[in-house]
This record gives sequence, structure tokens and C-alpha cells, in this order.
Amino acid sequence: QVQLVESGGGLVQPGGSLRLSCAASKSIVSINAMGWYRQAPGKEQRDLVARITRYGDSWYADSVKGRFTVSRDTVKNTVYLQMNSLKPEDTAVYYCNLVPPRPSFASWGQGTQVTVSS
Repeated sequence: QVQLVESGGGLVQPGGSLRLSCAASKSIVSINAMGWYRQAPGKEQRDLVARITRYGDSWYADSVKGRFTVSRDTVKNTVYLQMNSLKPEDTAVYYCNLVPPRPSFASWGQGTQVTVSS
């Protein structure tokens, strides 16, 4: 099973930027699509906010479009999420995983907390 480890979160002021990283324990070259999900405070659901396919095609939720950029490095087996112009409503725990998730292939990591507050 692939292990996913997220990092890069923190406390940032509105308008600031963060870059999240997701390191996979095995090669991600053959994975059709990976993405970033977030779970807002008080919510049980994890929402997909960005996705990148093995061909490099990306998709974004309307709430983050134009502000977030997803990328991947198949040499480092790492997926990134560059987050700019952060808003308080971006506050959440961010996770990466396959799109759609496949529990038999990769389990959820611990996530990384992003807090946007002045």
C-alpha cells in the first residue's frame, strides 16, 4: 500500500501563500490522477479541490480556481499544491490521495493543517 505524507501547512494571514507537499512512498507515474482534498472545521466530508492526471491535466473547484495550482514531480514521487491569495474560508486540514480514493492502494495520510487568519 502507498503511504502518503502531507506537509507544508501552517498559519498564514489572508492574502498570503503556502505550498503544500505530498510525498508518496512509491512511484506515482502510473497513477491516473491524484488530488488535494480538504476538510473544513466541523465538517465530516473531505472535498476535492484540485486534481492532476498522469498526463498533466488539472482541474480545480470553483472556490479555488485562479488561486491554487496543483503539480507533480514523478522523480520525487511528490504532488504539490501552491496556494495563493488565501482566504479565511480556505482554513481546513488538507489531504492528498488518489482521485477517486482507492483504500486498497493508498490510505489517507495525517493531513496538514492550514489556518488563514489575521
